[in-house]
Amino acid sequence: MHVKNIYFLGVKELISLGRDPILIGFIIYAFTVSIYLSAVSMPDALHKAPISIVDEDQSELSRRIIDAFYPPYFTTPTLTSLNRLDKRMNAGLDSFSLIIPPKFEKSVLAKKKPAIQLNIDATNVSQALTGNEYIQQIILGEVSTFLQEHGERERPLALDVPFRILFNPEMKESWFGGVMELINNITLLSIILTGAAFIKEREHGTIEHLLVMPVTPFELMISKIWSMQLVVLVTSFFSLVCIMQPLIAMPIKGSLFLFMVGVLLDLCATTTLGIFLGTFARSMPQFALILILTLLPLLILSGSLTPRESMPQFIQNIMLFTPNTNFVMLSQSILFKGAGLEVVWPRFLYLFLIGAVLFLISLVRFRKTLSSIA
Repeated sequence: MHVKNIYFLGVKELISLGRDPILIGFIIYAFTVSIYLSAVSMPDALHKAPISIVDEDQSELSRRIIDAFYPPYFTTPTLTSLNRLDKRMNAGLDSFSLIIPPKFEKSVLAKKKPAIQLNIDATNVSQALTGNEYIQQIILGEVSTFLQEHGERERPLALDVPFRILFNPEMKESWFGGVMELINNITLLSIILTGAAFIKEREHGTIEHLLVMPVTPFELMISKIWSMQLVVLVTSFFSLVCIMQPLIAMPIKGSLFLFMVGVLLDLCATTTLGIFLGTFARSMPQFALILILTLLPLLILSGSLTPRESMPQFIQNIMLFTPNTNFVMLSQSILFKGAGLEVVWPRFLYLFLIGAVLFLISLVRFRKTLSSIA
């Protein structure tokens, strides 16, 4: 093995990547815009949902209910009338509309249980379900506070259950969404870049030129791996420090250095997986089809999109043999819970072993593919 060969071949890969504007644009988008959009538009979260209110009561209680809707969950409520309510909903101006009936406050004080009509645009089903719960909680909270202030205190509960919210006390969905998008993009880009680096040489015919040079398949493979690892490692660090912390305001509880070591171990596994998948494709369209069949189960079952606890036990056990599942677990422990090496070392060990096995399998397959080309 010649270190110089590995270094210069890796530099060649970086230069080749720099001359590909599509891949460069994809990398920039994946670690900037994609992270931010995923953080602020979680499917189960409300973010500036438009709401209009018809106040036919004009009472203190109705005004308090109106004032309870404010950003970032809702936009400032638009006060409208009954004859304009349906037109606004049909035009898509409002996702929610609320009608407070006449004599609502008097009925509440008289304990007559008046009804408030809520109209919901269910085009976005997840937002509709979440918004329905939010609005009911807001109205019930304001009515309960109003009754207490007017001497209508209900009978207190006999049991008090205190609770604490750990790791994300503000319950911001953007923190989880941004981290999971970053993790998924690290896996996605590392596999795509290494596989594409090999396939482009096959398509352009430059792989034959390399085979007649005094370099070994091991050196060729290592050069592609370290160069693409460097690209993803630098861009992921930039995304975490310059996108997630300042724009999403996500605090990092644990060690940033420990997390980046985890990123490097994950890249050792995923980049070799990209080489392995690339050996089965003769063109980029074929490689894209293979990626679809491979990445979808990896991402969906890793725990980044749905909790692992909700999956069957045998699926959980199988996914422990994949790199991104262990990476998701260690990332959540470090970034959210501030876990140290004494807690996450099993995940580091698993990533190292998975990466070593994938490397050996990929090297055998890579040598076989090059021998068939030669």
